[in-house]
Amino acid sequence: MSIQDIIEGKKQWRAHVARVKALPPDYQIVYKEMQKYLFKVGPVSLSDGSLLPGIVDFFEEGVATGKGVLELIGTDVAAFCDDLIKDSPTYADAYQESIGGEPGAARK
Repeated sequence: MSIQDIIEGKKQWRAHVARVKALPPDYQIVYKEMQKYLFKVGPVSLSDGSLLPGIVDFFEEGVATGKGVLELIGTDVAAFCDDLIKDSPTYADAYQESIGGEPGAARK
């Protein structure tokens, strides 16, 4: 990874954070809870950079249509996140496989 890649990554992250801060407060709270949950669960695809911006896109559309955040995702943030990543391997799955366990067992 070159210095240019690092600088570009930081620019993209700052732009992402600015988009989150432009959301209404209730959306920001839910987004931050989702982000914490996803960082904790660790879907391998999180590092490709499309999941979190996709959530912000979804939230921006919800704001534009006048919907509350809980109308979009329901009251169970973790269940919504699990549904988003249900077909994505997680670091917990990779760990389970490395010790001879069943893939997906960590989320059951």
